[in-house]
This record gives sequence, structure tokens and C-alpha cells, in this order.
Amino acid sequence: MRAEQLVRRHLAVTFAAAMAAGLLVLVQAELLAGVLSGRFTTVALAGLAAVVGVRALLGWTQGIFAGRTATGVKSALRHRLLARLRELGPARLAGHRSGELVTLTGRGLDRLDAYLTGYLPSIAVAAVVPLAVLVRLFAADLASAVIVLVTLPLIPLFGALVGMTTKAVTEQQFRALSRLGGHFLDVVRGLPTLRAFGRARYQATVIQQVAEAHRATTMRTLRVAFLSSLVLELCASLSLALVAVPIGLRLLGGSLDLTTALLVLLLAPEAYLPLRAMGTRFHASMEGVAAADAAFAVLDAEHASVRDAEPAAVGAATSRKRQPEGATPPESGAAPKRPPQGAAPPSIRLEDVTVCYPGRADPALEHVSLTIEPGERVALVGASGGGKSTLLHLILGFVEPSEGRVLVDGTDLRELDLDAWRDRLAFVPQRPHLFATSVAGNIRLGAPSASPEQVRQAAAAAYAADFIQALPDGYDTAVGERGANLSAGQRQRVALARAFCRPDTSVLLLDEPTARLDGRSEAAVVTATADLARDRTAIIVAHRPAMIDLADRVVRIHEGRVIADRSSLGTGATGTSAIRSGSGSGTSATHSDLDTSTAVRGER
Repeated sequence: MRAEQLVRRHLAVTFAAAMAAGLLVLVQAELLAGVLSGRFTTVALAGLAAVVGVRALLGWTQGIFAGRTATGVKSALRHRLLARLRELGPARLAGHRSGELVTLTGRGLDRLDAYLTGYLPSIAVAAVVPLAVLVRLFAADLASAVIVLVTLPLIPLFGALVGMTTKAVTEQQFRALSRLGGHFLDVVRGLPTLRAFGRARYQATVIQQVAEAHRATTMRTLRVAFLSSLVLELCASLSLALVAVPIGLRLLGGSLDLTTALLVLLLAPEAYLPLRAMGTRFHASMEGVAAADAAFAVLDAEHASVRDAEPAAVGAATSRKRQPEGATPPESGAAPKRPPQGAAPPSIRLEDVTVCYPGRADPALEHVSLTIEPGERVALVGASGGGKSTLLHLILGFVEPSEGRVLVDGTDLRELDLDAWRDRLAFVPQRPHLFATSVAGNIRLGAPSASPEQVRQAAAAAYAADFIQALPDGYDTAVGERGANLSAGQRQRVALARAFCRPDTSVLLLDEPTARLDGRSEAAVVTATADLARDRTAIIVAHRPAMIDLADRVVRIHEGRVIADRSSLGTGATGTSAIRSGSGSGTSATHSDLDTSTAVRGER
């Protein structure tokens, strides 16, 4: 709220209206007591009606500006949360369930309404009105003022005791809600698989159990809230009785005049009311506070990149973060550099790079050194889980090395402006994500300003034009969520069309683009990839021989190490260049020759 000027202004108006409406209670009580005791004439009723009208207007103003405050805060928080998720990138987001994040940014933050429109204004009123009432009571009747002064702290005291339990229970309720939302979304996404394996009914039972857990925590929260209301109401009622009984006895005895007695009886409840309202609204706002805590946990999480993983995860690596000889670590807080502009493909060099993912004992990449010349096409081969996709994520800037560095035209990638660097990249993942919009909208994802003609040209270059034109509405056909109404080959060609729709890129990254494709779809993707890689630096993760044949070099990665690096001499060739083993691999040349020669033949 401090960072948003408009929100601060709305919040200030909200507080001012709430406090003014609360302080007008003093005027209202004076007029009402005077009219009832005969001290004022009935003309004072007009003034009383005016005070009531002004309080109603202030209440309306408070509601309007409190609503605007809530809208502004939630909007700003959602924008920051989504920006933070974008900064974290796919690798670090893997530890969060997408359903829980959806619940947090949607329904979770909506629960902040009760906190922003109810609890915060009640704090301002509770800080001002009871003190003002006490001052007036001391001026009117000292004995009653002392009773109120002694009993008034009991309200926040008991409220705090119950509130500690409320916070813990409400956090459990929000966690149960997040778990329910996350699990339900996972089940919906995987429903075809569940039905194929006959597990759909079982998952329905699991959802029922999770929903029952959420219901139980919700009822527990309500029980605590009702208990709090009982405690606060009982405490306030007993305190008022301690004021009212002596007032009545003194009034009967003639030691107190009627005007003062009425004024005390009208003002005493107003001393306790703001504190009771604050306690009630505290309980109503706790779910929103729990959601905000969860959002701040994501926003304030240590900007931990993979380089901050525990050194023990590197295995035999030393605990000191090593840099290659002559390397200068990027300066903290230095402005990011913009990569060189232009169509010339860059050179990319990995220097003794180690990557460790948090929570994993073994490094994903270990002491990898690799140089990719401008315009060179390199195929990364090897068993699944060997670290090939991690290498692509390094170049994309999704993860950072625990040791070593990645250089782009001699500049450390950590010093570059990543947005400007990614503008030079065309990335085709193994499982491209298609959004629930039109086919044309999905193709122009990386080039929002692309014209319809450019979209059609990109689709034609990716051999996707024929099937797109056969769709009911052609390029305007709505794509189902995650491309549900397209085949795997069609989704892959739409992803390639995205890359063709960015003609100014100079680096092409492909992660197994022909995986799970039939022969005809594979041939179309391979042909399109060959055209796309022309005059670009291309790094292709591949298992299929047809895709490997596009490369100038074949680099084999096994268990996070480069164990072979050969020039490709055409179909069926295994190359005659010397094997450049990964730094620190611990594999002898003779052993590498024997293993990698067989391995590369098998891949091809």
C-alpha cells in the first residue's frame, strides 16, 4: 500500500471518514441526552437528524473508498505476484503446484476484501473513538470513567488470546483450500489418463476426502470465531453492567442528574463498540491475511537461483563457488547490459559449468565446457535425464550456474538484459503450451504485432498451413486448453510457426521437437527445422536420427557431463574428430572412444 500512491490516497480518505463518523457519536449522544432530559428543546432533533445524516454520508464514503483501496491493493499484488512468477522461471516454479498458485492469485487474494474494507478502518476507529469517549466521560462523571478505563483493556486482551488460535486455524483452512484447488486442477488435467487406467472413481474419492478436510477446518475456524464473539460480547456486556448499575442507583438516590446519567449510558457502549467490531472483523479477515502471507512468501522468497543451492549437492565439488581462471564475477547491483543487436548469430560458450537444483543430491550438469560457434548447429544427444534440457534452460536464462559461467559473445549471461537476450531467441520446447485463444493468436505469441499475412507465412514455413485451413474457422479457430483439439504433430508445428514468426532471432533452441510424432509429422517438422536453422546458431536436443542429421556437431551428455563431442559428417557418419571430454569427467580417452563411438552410432 505504501508503494501505490493512489491506494494511499484512497486509504487516507477511508480512515478519515471512519474516524469522523466515530467522533460524531459524541455529538449525537450529547444532543440525544439533552433532548430526552429536557435540557434541549425539540428543535435540537433537527441537529440530531443532521448528525445522523452526516454519519450515514461518511459511512457511504468510507465504503466507496475502502472498496477502491481493496481493488487497488489486490490489483497491484496480483501484478507483482505474476511478475515474480515470471522472474522465477519454469525451473524454480516446478516446486509450486499450478492449482495452488491459481487459488492464491484468484480466490485467495479476493479474501483480502474483509481485511482492507473492514479490519483496517476499524483499527483507525478503535484507536481514536474510545479515547475520545473516555475524555468526555472523565469530564461528565469520574466514577463511570474509571470503571470504563479499567474494563476497556479486557476487550483487546481476550480478543488477542482468542486471536492467536484464530490465526493458526485460519492458516490451516487456507492450506486445505489451496490443496483442494491444486489437486482438483491436477485431476481435471489428467482425467483422460485416469479414465484409461480406471482410476477416475478413486480420484473422486480422494477429492471427497480433501474437500472433507477443508470442510472440517472451515467448521473449526467458525467455532473459534463464534467463541471469540461470545467472549467479546460477554466481556463488553459485563463491563456495561458495571457502569449502568451504579448509574441507576445514584440516579435514584438523587446524587446524579438525568442529563449526565443519559450521556454516560449512551457513551459507555460506544467506548467498547469499536474494539468489539475490530475483533469481529479480525476473524473475518484472517483468511485474506493467510492468503497475503502466502503471496508475500512467494514475493519475498530469497531470489535464489540454482547457484545458491547447498554446496553439498555438488557431490565431490568443493564448497567454494569456483570461477574459471580470469573470470570476473558480475558486479552486484550493476545495470544489465543489452546484448549486441543485429542479425549476426552469437557465439555461446560454457566454461566449467555446474548446475545444482535445490533439493537434489546430484548436479544436473557438472563441469561442462562447451563452445558453440556463430551459425553452428549442434545436436545434444544422450539418455533422458542426462542434463540436455538443463543446458537449454541455462542459455535461456531460466537457471543460473552454481559454478562456472555462460558467455554470449564474451559477455557473462548474468550481466545481460535477459529480456533483450530472449528477444534474439526462438525456442521450441518438447511439449509446447498452446493457450485457449485462436490459432493465429498462438502463432503470434512471440510477435504480437505480426500481421495476418506474416502469420500465414510463418504457418506455411512450418508446414502447418494445410491443417490450419482445414479447421472450422481457419486461423480464427479457438484452440482448446493446452491445445486439446489438436494432435501432437499439429501442436508441434504451431510451435515451429511461432519461431518462424520471429524472423529477427539469431539463436534457435529446440528440445526434442519430434518426440512422440508419427513418421509424416516428423518429416514435416524436420524439414521445417532445417529451414528455420539456416543462418542461425542452433542447439537441438534430439534422439531421432533425422533430427541429428541436421547438426554440424553431435555432443553426447551423460549424467550431467559431456562425454563426447564430434563433428557430424553426414548420415550414418560418426565423425573422425578427436573426442573432447567434459572437464573433470574423469573418463580416459581410450574409454571415451570406445563408449561414445558405440553410443553415437546407436543414437544415429
